[in-house]
Amino acid sequence: MLEDENSLLELKELSKNPNIKGVFVFKHSTRCSVSYMAYKGLKAMWKFDEIPFYYLDLIKFRNLSNEVASTFNLRHESPQLLFIKDGECINNASHFNVNVDTIQKWLNA
Repeated sequence: MLEDENSLLELKELSKNPNIKGVFVFKHSTRCSVSYMAYKGLKAMWKFDEIPFYYLDLIKFRNLSNEVASTFNLRHESPQLLFIKDGECINNASHFNVNVDTIQKWLNA
């Protein structure tokens, strides 16, 4: 879970590890029904032990969510899925594109 500056630094360092395919960040709004459905679908269909996966509650940690957007030069959206590798966001998806099929496409590219 992303919840402070240290976890953001940890995420960036982990993403630079050459032994992993990358790191996912799921930015989730607990007030949004689309975000809830994306979260529910990811949780039901994805094995989170396959690749590091960070969850960011952007209502509770709004400042951190803004920092993630700034750090990776992204427009804030919710729900939003980021694929971080080598310290950079190499792919991102939002709304109805936040799903397991998107993750599989990114991993197989």
